[in-house]
Amino acid sequence: MKSINLHLYNYTYMNNILIIGAGRSATALIQYVLARAKENNWFVTVADSKPEYAEAKVGNHPNGRPAWLDVTKVNDRRELIGRADVVVSLLPAYLHMEVAYDCIKLKKHLITASYVTKDMYSLSNEFRDRELIFMGEMGLDPGIDHMSAMKHINDIKAKGGKITAFRSYTGGLVSPESDDNPWHYKITWNPRNVVLAGQGTAQYLEDGKFKYIPYNRLFQEHHPVEVPGLGTFEAYANRDSLLYREVYGLSGIPNILRGTLRAPGYCDAWHALVQIGLTDASFPIVDSDKLTYHELMEAYSSAKGGVGSVKERIAQMLEEAPESGVMEKLEWLGLFRKKKIKLPNATPAQILENLLVDKWKMKPKDRDMIVMHHEFEYELDKRKKLLTSTLVMKGENDVDTAMTRSVGLPLGIFVKLVMQGKIVSAGVHIPVSPEIYEPVLEELASYGIVFTHQERDL
Repeated sequence: MKSINLHLYNYTYMNNILIIGAGRSATALIQYVLARAKENNWFVTVADSKPEYAEAKVGNHPNGRPAWLDVTKVNDRRELIGRADVVVSLLPAYLHMEVAYDCIKLKKHLITASYVTKDMYSLSNEFRDRELIFMGEMGLDPGIDHMSAMKHINDIKAKGGKITAFRSYTGGLVSPESDDNPWHYKITWNPRNVVLAGQGTAQYLEDGKFKYIPYNRLFQEHHPVEVPGLGTFEAYANRDSLLYREVYGLSGIPNILRGTLRAPGYCDAWHALVQIGLTDASFPIVDSDKLTYHELMEAYSSAKGGVGSVKERIAQMLEEAPESGVMEKLEWLGLFRKKKIKLPNATPAQILENLLVDKWKMKPKDRDMIVMHHEFEYELDKRKKLLTSTLVMKGENDVDTAMTRSVGLPLGIFVKLVMQGKIVSAGVHIPVSPEIYEPVLEELASYGIVFTHQERDL
């Protein structure tokens, strides 16, 4: 890792926080920051393009106010950022750069839960020169995964162990008592991201060899993962695992993989959606609002012919039996119904997203479940060992979800630490240093975000 220049700041006059975005994942963050605002005399502005979202989350709190913001309107955006000391951006990732430029110009700290891009890292000197903090990847995955992994990596190294394999898996799932559909899945985060998940090429290391899985094979090449107390899940490789070798201090490691967990059967069915073409966001389907789902599937059925119903021809194209588990899941979504799509000139991905938002909707009393599972293989005193570290967390209902808590609480805790002057690392970072992960993990434990550990000889 690059060395970090440390700066001590004068935080005497820091009392204004701006949170941009009041959607699904913002609830726990806003509640946490507002609760601390009263005790610390902070003022919190929550801005969203849908002001009713911000109003609902701020309520009548004396230390908060909702604000309307179209983030593409530069002057409005800069006016709000200019009043703040710390800015939290829950915007879509592609909008963070504009906010970052404003924060540099206006000398404001910036915190997000999104992946830190190469473009964002290129701003590190500018943030550091202005004694500003940019903290990215401060949510669940990425976020809690980094912090919990680094704690174990550093502990293993401190006792003289040599890590030979690191695998990390996370899944935002539905709790078993609320699991009532054949996909064993419901949406608890941005539905657009659910549809577009995995696009690109996944990269990881296995036995010292580079492995690459392109999107068209990603969901087909899943593998089983045993999670203590919960049973077997299936996992697919997540993005570029190689990025984290040096960041984690594992530059010579022969095995490193980050993956996403799903219930058994999910990946094969999602692979079918990819094969059909329904996750494609690159083109609009003309007059899609006049089509039925049945007609859309007819249009996607193989041009090579085939016999039977549309469902049977799609099954032939996918090399599936018409009554297979995969086809059962596609039929349950309503893809073969003669029901109008009602979305004008929509891309296939937008049509699928609209369908999933309805079919995978959480009911008011449904509970979601976060599962995070790390595996560390290491050598110590000529013995090979396996350490597993597992987090299982359930939500309370469709609003107070495990997802919103596990994304929002790390953000909120870090905001508090910055406002209190307890973070001294300027520049662009992710949460991999003890200065960050020790206090954040300690406080997360008080909210039930606790890992259990098992260790055995190999």
